Amino acid sequence: MGNGKQQTNPTGVAQQMSTYTQILYHIVFATKNREPVLRKDRREDLYKYVWGIIQKRDCHLYRIGGIEDHIHILCSLHPSIALADLVKEIKVATSGWIKENKVFPHFGHWQNGYGAFTCSIESRERIIEYIKRQEQHHAQESAPDELRRLLAEAHIDYDQKYFE
Repeated sequence: MGNGKQQTNPTGVAQQMSTYTQILYHIVFATKNREPVLRKDRREDLYKYVWGIIQKRDCHLYRIGGIEDHIHILCSLHPSIALADLVKEIKVATSGWIKENKVFPHFGHWQNGYGAFTCSIESRERIIEYIKRQEQHHAQESAPDELRRLLAEAHIDYDQKYFE
């Protein structure tokens, strides 16, 4: 991905500058008040819609999944895209799409905020498998406990009031 800037190397020859990144984000966000409204029979439609948003922004989706009250996204971002902008676009666009198409009849909104964790390329396959197994995983760990664990693993302080 070139940025169009010309630089001169030590021999005086002009060369194109490029931007290279390898940043994986594990993004998690929930429905308002963690309402269990994301019915299993329509989640794949939601995931395809999110995938389209991510593709439109020249980002790469590795995996998306979730359960009734939250979703996980593993993706890399195009260098010109800010994480907060992408998450906002996903939440705003999917909210409108869900309501307009009555995809999840009891869906109100996404909750404010999100969790986003950078991941090493070596952990990519493990996180993909983790996202694939969300239903089995949540048979043993609640969604709030999962988020607390992810925050602790990332050494992120949080306010307990957001879990009440």
